[in-house]
Amino acid sequence: MDSNGKIFFTLDRLETLYHNEARPPELGHSEPLDGLILTVLSQNTNDRNRDSAFASLKARYSSWADVVNEGAQELEHTIRTAGLAHTKSERIITILQKVHDDFGGYSLKQLAEHDPSYMREYLRALPGVGAKTVACVLLFDFKRAAFPVDTHVSRIARRVGIVPEKFSPEDISRVFEEVVPYSRCLGGHVNMIAHGRAVCHSQRPECGACVLSEICSNRR
Repeated sequence: MDSNGKIFFTLDRLETLYHNEARPPELGHSEPLDGLILTVLSQNTNDRNRDSAFASLKARYSSWADVVNEGAQELEHTIRTAGLAHTKSERIITILQKVHDDFGGYSLKQLAEHDPSYMREYLRALPGVGAKTVACVLLFDFKRAAFPVDTHVSRIARRVGIVPEKFSPEDISRVFEEVVPYSRCLGGHVNMIAHGRAVCHSQRPECGACVLSEICSNRR
């Protein structure tokens, strides 16, 4: 089975198991800037800490303008639960200022008027925004075809032989995005994360319970 065949085998099997393809979760925001800031907060922390920090931010400030006006030091205290608060606060302030300068307000909705390649370039140029963050914002908030690759997705992709072991998360993302249609990106991404957490662990994977075992290069 070639790489493309393994991609769709994986998506099909995990859809049957976790069902997120047919009923994708509502993970996006009506304002893409909210999704971008949430994703910046998610870096190097878990979902619980990310959500706690974002909730504190929204409770503390009535608008993104207030965040900028009060400055990075105040924001740092507000988002401390997300970790790396000093770095993240400075990046968030810079992102907000850049968006305001480029679009005349604290909104990224106008970015949707551009083609996907420009959208990627614009987001990637923002401080602290890497390939995974760009893919998350495109997929969840702009409803564009993208396949974010985190540690679970990359582990599964390498283990089942979709990509070589040396491939970076950005390389893996490109491999998926070349063949996976938008309609399957969100559910496929969420299902792979679910499988990485439940079965395909970094240490001691439960290969005997894995629905991907017949194509897995690393079955134990």
